[in-house]
Amino acid sequence: MREQDRVADFFDEHDLEGEPAYQLLDLTSEVGELAKDAVESTDYGASGEVEVKSDEVGDVLFSLLAVANSLDLDASACLDEAIEKYESRIEATGTASSGE
Repeated sequence: MREQDRVADFFDEHDLEGEPAYQLLDLTSEVGELAKDAVESTDYGASGEVEVKSDEVGDVLFSLLAVANSLDLDASACLDEAIEKYESRIEATGTASSGE
């Protein structure tokens, strides 16, 4: 995935560390910022359309790809695996939800 390479290059260029525990905490923080946007834009779910800032989505993507890099995982392969899992689940149960 080209984007994953871009994140790795950014880390290298700026001499940043990529410890998995730190990266996971950062990802959680960034997802929290998306949730905050959603909560604020919908008045805690009381009104219609969710609005999030595109740079916040970018922050989540950056952080997720940093996690993949820090764990030596290929993000494309991870995505392929997830899609296959959801397709199998839909075929077997009619829904992508795991029921958990």
